[in-house]
Amino acid sequence: MRILLISSSFNSFTQRVFVDLDDAGHDVTFELSKDLGAVREAVALFNPDVIICPFLKEFLPRDIWTKHLAIIMHPGIEGDRGPSSIDWAILENRSTWGVTALEAAAEMDAGSIWSSHNFNLPFATKSYVYRTYIVEVGMNGIFAIIDKLSAHRSHAADLERVEKRSTVGSHGRVSRSRPIDKRCVPAEAVPLFPASTNAGNPKIEGQLRPLMRQADRKIDWLTNTSELIVRKIHAADGFPGVRDQIANRDYLLFGAHFEDVLGIDSPTRPGEIIATRNGAICRKTIDGAVWVSHMKQRADGARFFKLPATSVLPDEVLVGVPESPIPALFTGTCRTFKELWYREENDVGYLHFEFYNGAMSTEQCQRLEAAILAARQRPTKVLVFMGGMNFWSNGIHLNVIEAARDPALESWKNINAIDDVALAMLTLQDRLTISAMGANAGAGGVMLALASDRVILRNGVVLNPHYKSMGLHGSEYWTYSLPKRVGREKATELTNNCLPINAKIAAEIGMVDAIVSCDVSEFEAIVAASAEALARSEDYAELLAKKQAQRARDEARKPLSLYRHDELSEMSKAFWGKDDSYHLARRNFVHKNSCGKTPHRLAKHRQEEDCSRTICG
Repeated sequence: MRILLISSSFNSFTQRVFVDLDDAGHDVTFELSKDLGAVREAVALFNPDVIICPFLKEFLPRDIWTKHLAIIMHPGIEGDRGPSSIDWAILENRSTWGVTALEAAAEMDAGSIWSSHNFNLPFATKSYVYRTYIVEVGMNGIFAIIDKLSAHRSHAADLERVEKRSTVGSHGRVSRSRPIDKRCVPAEAVPLFPASTNAGNPKIEGQLRPLMRQADRKIDWLTNTSELIVRKIHAADGFPGVRDQIANRDYLLFGAHFEDVLGIDSPTRPGEIIATRNGAICRKTIDGAVWVSHMKQRADGARFFKLPATSVLPDEVLVGVPESPIPALFTGTCRTFKELWYREENDVGYLHFEFYNGAMSTEQCQRLEAAILAARQRPTKVLVFMGGMNFWSNGIHLNVIEAARDPALESWKNINAIDDVALAMLTLQDRLTISAMGANAGAGGVMLALASDRVILRNGVVLNPHYKSMGLHGSEYWTYSLPKRVGREKATELTNNCLPINAKIAAEIGMVDAIVSCDVSEFEAIVAASAEALARSEDYAELLAKKQAQRARDEARKPLSLYRHDELSEMSKAFWGKDDSYHLARRNFVHKNSCGKTPHRLAKHRQEEDCSRTICG
């Protein structure tokens, strides 16, 4: 089928739809929704069988949805309407939530329901719920709709053949006939609930909810429990954050974590900062304490972006506040703010690194390298790099770089620090290593994963193995690790095309070694079973010897130091050269500036138009 995706951004859901539908054999193209003229042009150029809107904040024009079937994916249960669906579900502690596919209509979220799938709602951030559950369940709904439309398309083709036979004139020419009404579909392809029956239907639990405002999110430190405070920040994660005051200044709070030890016996007033750790602040509550990892300044007429909390606050606010460090290989089970933690079982070590939005600053990379070096001292046979639950990794930290006094210098420090992490992984020669990717990854994060001996990918994960859209050549020893797995030609294609790929494609081209099809909650246990089987395998010694011999041959052919030198030579041009593409792209990314134009690589309909002009002209 010809499927046009229209979204407010090429976000994680849209990327998943884009790659999975394309992989399923459909003809898929994408258009940003901001420019309605461009949207109308995309519809005219591509003439889609169906329009799917995975993430749409704007209204779709009437002249589009009256002529073409357009499906809006809404992150809520049947009947739920409004722009803050997940926010309300988290804040109100709903046990289940869902994704509903609605036909575009004059009123937002009020069209006919084409599919609806629910899931158990975990206690987690809005971003995690969206990327992990909304996307997965939403894909089930989209494929269910595609099945319905396939039946519809077959039925419509039959009708068209009948009409053509009945309208052939005496001279054998087909006379003008009435166009087929795409809404005249067979029984198996009709919506679950037509719009006219949605209101008042006892089977439909959801309701219209207003935009959640800061007044609804407000934290009262003198009465709110730690659980409620964390829930409020979870419900605002990603955007818009929770507005709060510290030292009479307004900030937006992000990244809340429980604290089980600090604060219990603290005599300080609720809301006061009682500790810091790796950029996060710990604040007293009426029943303990909570951590806030990231903040954004808030001031009228000024634009700020998210940064580690301690770098946002004035120095005087943190005078006298103690740092509460934890070991590089933190093994505690209490709830607290931790970006790195480790566990060990049956000759296997598991190193988790959960960095906010998958971004890794210079300091975070240095701590991760220290953790890997510490893990080397442990008596394990296999070391598993678990990455994060929200993102496995997305490479260097563009926000921290943008905030630096010298962004070029900080870029250089950051890329060298993440290269040190990759080197620590590549040179870990006394045991086998696994990258267990249970979440999406991009740019340097993808290449970092390839530094392991084996890569296991959860089905549903989307990878973006490229840098060029950010104006960078990339490093992390990718010129060694990627061609080694997929070949030089495919490596060039992946890094030049700047397109996402799904797990199936990654496995087919050899980028990853295995795909695990499971619920996200089952992934770690399945990885553990695989890692333990490897550790006790009769072939373990042989596998380790082969690994060491291969590394020695590769080093003799071209040392890792030369790969790094060549990559960093290209990166230095981006940081200090005449071409400022990287600095401009980074600034636009961090400040969320967009020209509103769809990248040409995603808009197949415009590529087809260009091709047609070339042929005709």
